[in-house]
Amino acid sequence: MTLAQAVRIRIKNLLKEKNMNIWKLYKSTGVSASTLTYFINKERGLITLRTLLHICEGLNIELKEFFDDPVFDDVIDEE
Repeated sequence: MTLAQAVRIRIKNLLKEKNMNIWKLYKSTGVSASTLTYFINKERGLITLRTLLHICEGLNIELKEFFDDPVFDDVIDEE
């Protein structure tokens, strides 16, 4: 699985775990709803680390906690 796929899965899992949706995440992060939606729906390939940091802040987790998940165990290059 690519890094982008793993990040999408992790965000979706965290949203479900925290009973949130894109709108709630947008309101808590300031990251535009369109950026979040395009990335989650695979219309945008990548997001920046800064955006990911804001997403983590909106989810009330640290960046290191975001990546501490088995979904990242077998990530491959995006080539």
